[in-house]
Amino acid sequence: MTLRPEFWHKVPLSEMTAPEWEALCDGCGRCCLNKLEDIDTDELIFTRVACRLFDDSTCRCASYENRKSLVPECVVLTPKTLPEIAYWMPETCAYRLLHEGYQLPLWHPLITGDPNSVRQAGVSMHDRTVSESSVPLDDWEDYLLED
Repeated sequence: MTLRPEFWHKVPLSEMTAPEWEALCDGCGRCCLNKLEDIDTDELIFTRVACRLFDDSTCRCASYENRKSLVPECVVLTPKTLPEIAYWMPETCAYRLLHEGYQLPLWHPLITGDPNSVRQAGVSMHDRTVSESSVPLDDWEDYLLED
């Protein structure tokens, strides 16, 4: 996979190659967490309840290529869909940050060159989730993400 040097500084999201777009993902797994929305404040609340396809040990989707057919409510993030769904992405998400005009965090693997920097920064959901398959929807509020 060939990436242009520091492409995230120079290339608009809509003009990135597919490998560059995918490289923006830091692998934290937070986008795969189920969220609750406070109906009074519209606040988005992340839970530790992950999508049934989320692999807690790798922080990746267990069926990335087929995720939309297996989980119809899964959001497929593209430059075109990003403006509509950026709010639903974690505040640390590179896609959201770049879309909103911010820089990548210093712990991002594209900055550090180390994929483990996400875990070292405490952002990764590695070994911190429960599957939605094992938690009834009514109990999700018992699994709020506290960080």
